[in-house]
Amino acid sequence: MQLKTHLKINTSLNGEIIELKENYAKVQLTTTKEMIADAYELVHGGFIFGAGDFTAMTTINHPNVVLAKSECKFLAPVKLGDIVMFEGNLIASDGFKGEVAVEARVGEKIVFKATFYTASLKNHVFDK
Repeated sequence: MQLKTHLKINTSLNGEIIELKENYAKVQLTTTKEMIADAYELVHGGFIFGAGDFTAMTTINHPNVVLAKSECKFLAPVKLGDIVMFEGNLIASDGFKGEVAVEARVGEKIVFKATFYTASLKNHVFDK
């Protein structure tokens, strides 16, 4: 399946697509020193959220998909050098609004869970 959305995203900061199927995406984020927040090499949660959001957007895979709302839980810390695997599954859609469940793991440990609510617009959000 061909990617139709977020074509210019920085994959080193938001994750790389490992698998893409209809209503499903798998994204891998390899954490780097640019992501650490403190002397313990804790990765800032914004990078985890960003990769989760990218996973949701690729799960929808519509050229004009945007995030409307999210609910998330950070369940365990992520550190420098961790490889975080995100999986997104479409759980509801009416063609315009979508709901995507995203789960992220480091190895077998779940580190992040979220539901992303999306809107797939007729035109780009900046088109008049």
